[in-house]
Amino acid sequence: MALSLTIDPIDALPRTPASDVKKLGWRGVMRAVAREGKVLVTHHDTPEAVILSADEYAGIRQALQAAAEAHAPSLDSLRRRFDEQLAVLDGAAAGEGLRALMDAPAELHGEVRAGGSH
Repeated sequence: MALSLTIDPIDALPRTPASDVKKLGWRGVMRAVAREGKVLVTHHDTPEAVILSADEYAGIRQALQAAAEAHAPSLDSLRRRFDEQLAVLDGAAAGEGLRALMDAPAELHGEVRAGGSH
């Protein structure tokens, strides 16, 4: 089952001022959360917190887990390639090769070079 994760911009969330939390109490705020799934609590129009329903939170967790699992093979492949490239530095000749490279004069042929390109 493919899950889709839609996260509204903070400015688009239903709002309740912090004073309503005090005035209406927790139950009043939770009625708004039950209606909307999430509520932005503000203090002087400044966002302070987002209250999520348990279902909304579970949906976000499921979507993030699915995304992590979908990208795991790519990350594993990238990690293997990186480890293979770093393995060259463990070789017996790695130190000698680096010393030879650093001791050799740079051949720029009139060009300015900054970093490598692959």
